[in-house]
Amino acid sequence: MPNPKRFANVKQKVLVMSQGTLRHNCLGFTELLAQGIALISPTMTAALIIPVMYGNTGDWSWLSYALGTVMLLFVALNLNQFARRSTSAGSMYAYICRGLGFTVGAIGGWSLIWAYLGISMAGVAGFSIFAEKLFEMAGIHVPLLALAAACVLMAWFCAWKDVKVSAVLMLALEGISMTLILLLCVISLFQHNFAIDHAQFDTANLPLSGLGLGVVVAIFSLVGFECATAFGDEARDPLRTIPRAVILSLLISGAFFVFVTYVMVQATHGAKPPLDQMDAPLNAMAAMVHVPLLQIPLSLGAMVSFFALCLSCINAGGRLIFAMGRHGLFHPATAGAHDVNATPHVAVSVMGVIAFVVPALGLLWGLAPLDIFSYVGTFAAFGFLVPYILITVAAPAYLAKRSQRRPLDVVICVASLALLVIPTVGSVYPVPAAPVVYFPYVFLVYLVAGITWILSVRRRKPEALVEIQQDLDLAHARHQVA
Repeated sequence: MPNPKRFANVKQKVLVMSQGTLRHNCLGFTELLAQGIALISPTMTAALIIPVMYGNTGDWSWLSYALGTVMLLFVALNLNQFARRSTSAGSMYAYICRGLGFTVGAIGGWSLIWAYLGISMAGVAGFSIFAEKLFEMAGIHVPLLALAAACVLMAWFCAWKDVKVSAVLMLALEGISMTLILLLCVISLFQHNFAIDHAQFDTANLPLSGLGLGVVVAIFSLVGFECATAFGDEARDPLRTIPRAVILSLLISGAFFVFVTYVMVQATHGAKPPLDQMDAPLNAMAAMVHVPLLQIPLSLGAMVSFFALCLSCINAGGRLIFAMGRHGLFHPATAGAHDVNATPHVAVSVMGVIAFVVPALGLLWGLAPLDIFSYVGTFAAFGFLVPYILITVAAPAYLAKRSQRRPLDVVICVASLALLVIPTVGSVYPVPAAPVVYFPYVFLVYLVAGITWILSVRRRKPEALVEIQQDLDLAHARHQVA
């Protein structure tokens, strides 16, 4: 039987905490879904990643995306064990804390910040690639550095100004881009008389040796589905809308990948150059199906989609920094919310600055935008794997603390961990060529630095652990007393 006095005290603390913080109840299910889909960025995969997939698995590329979606569904099921029961800003970090303790949770949050930073940089690089193509079509030369700066400035302003406007904008931009791609696919299917491409179902040509690497590419194309959990303080009816957004963002994106990959492979059979050597497969496909007029809107759609990707990462990463800043892991300024906009303005500004500086340095170093996109995307993949593994382990531990663990929950955890071995091993073996071969070591240095910092904070401020636990409890209580 809960103690009424203690419950009243918790309620009072919750009401106090709600003043001067993020804007509550401003994001509905649609906006949360938009955040997830924008971070996965289906357009990014269609525009740049499917050729990589085809180079690994050929005609069976669609199967890799189907398997990757199923694998990550197991991770989502573990994640939703938390999302159905509690929520707060930066929830992925908070979830791991609830299951495995503050130290492990902070490590997961530290790794996820790396992931969101990497994907935001990929968005900047992708925006620059397609913006340059569009300006070239108009006979105008704009420096790549200026395009990168424009992308980050616009994304930062939207994230600084209003999270709801950001979400609606991302929904519109990614929705328009996906619609254009689906239109191109329908035209292609029509010109092929909707005939089944039997080559993509010929088991005699199933590339078993390349399928594992294909699944790795698929999983890395789908990461980011969890980002709706970062908006727990701002979501309406979060215990219902966030779990739905997590699952549906994954299912919608996975189905989109399977369909578009199948159609793109069918459309480019016998093409010169082949699909795995195309740097603009959507434009090439538009020319092949005799609708070159779609090339400009497709490039425009890809450009704005990469902008939405950058914006989504700045939003999600900013809330994660905000949550960890409240617990003393970052400068206190990162834990503040804007007095008027009710956004984590300092945290999103930090995300924006880093999202620009790294690609800018790459451009000044002489790297091509496509190489920057590939490198930062690879770096980001390592950052996602750590929190995915930790949240999977944390789920049954959390349920056991609540006396709610079932044998099925353990089975889902074990299955998820077994499946996550594939991208974990596949990211380092077969050993990639330089410079990618050194990337895991760079990430390990970052991870070790983070662990060292987290342990030092714990050692210097042992009393903070009690306050952090109280804050996590209050975040859970907020939705019980609201």
